[in-house]
Amino acid sequence: MNPNRWTGIFPAAITHLRPDQSIDFHATARHLEVLIESGASGLIVCGSLGENQCLQPEEKRAVVRCALETARGRVPVLSGVAETSTRSAAAYLRDCANLGISGFMVMPPMVYKAEPAELLHWFRSLAAVTPLPWMLYNNPVGYHADVTPEMFAELADLPNLVAIKESSANTRRITELRNLVGNRYQIFTGVDDLFLESAILGIDGWVAGSGIAFPVQNQRLWDLTIAGRWEEARGLYRWSQPLMKLDTHVHFVQYIKLLCQETGLGTEWVREPRLPLSGAERESVLKIIRTALARRPRGWAA
Repeated sequence: MNPNRWTGIFPAAITHLRPDQSIDFHATARHLEVLIESGASGLIVCGSLGENQCLQPEEKRAVVRCALETARGRVPVLSGVAETSTRSAAAYLRDCANLGISGFMVMPPMVYKAEPAELLHWFRSLAAVTPLPWMLYNNPVGYHADVTPEMFAELADLPNLVAIKESSANTRRITELRNLVGNRYQIFTGVDDLFLESAILGIDGWVAGSGIAFPVQNQRLWDLTIAGRWEEARGLYRWSQPLMKLDTHVHFVQYIKLLCQETGLGTEWVREPRLPLSGAERESVLKIIRTALARRPRGWAA
């Protein structure tokens, strides 16, 4: 793979925790290995699903180190960048570069809702910190800051901005981006239950969330779409859609960690202020998960 041209599935990995909320690096490494073996084209750690904003600075760097040691150069390793100030984000970029990271997935500034001019300044400032390639994570639903296709056209002169994680939940954006900037960026979908719709419109990759709990089947879905085997893809997509929808809720971290627990790839422990699910909500999510797993596709090992 061209190191500056990312394609395929780049799973958004969870940060595995123990009941006391300390990081379980052994479990994290084990899960990353499973993702690589499933055929993932890259790994993304310390994203939203990785609970970036709840990790201490030294913990984030330790997770990156763990991922790099696990990957051993087999696939690119990216880190989410979710900071509240330009200075702290720049420091994180430099530290990760020194650790040997392949690139980044940069979010808008956290907490402060930046105006368009401030957003452009933020991304330009961070692009100047390191020549490493990076993906811009556009999620106006979650972060209340929208990078429009017109803004991506303005940023097209940044050579190390190579990809977009498009999570606006508006699939029109894919065609609008293609019409406006052509193939200037690799476009990744970041909304699991819009994957197939996005694939039909023409994407280069998928930052998968819920699929980290069933990575072999998730990879199979991607491979079917690349091969144009749409009828088979629709069948697998219909099965996985209730699980993919778990990635679109405000409690998506808790939901996906519970899903990983049910498939034997993790535990449900989260970092406060998040709390594990309880009561009726937990039972409702478990019902969704267990119903889907009871109808698992043929060939899925028990």
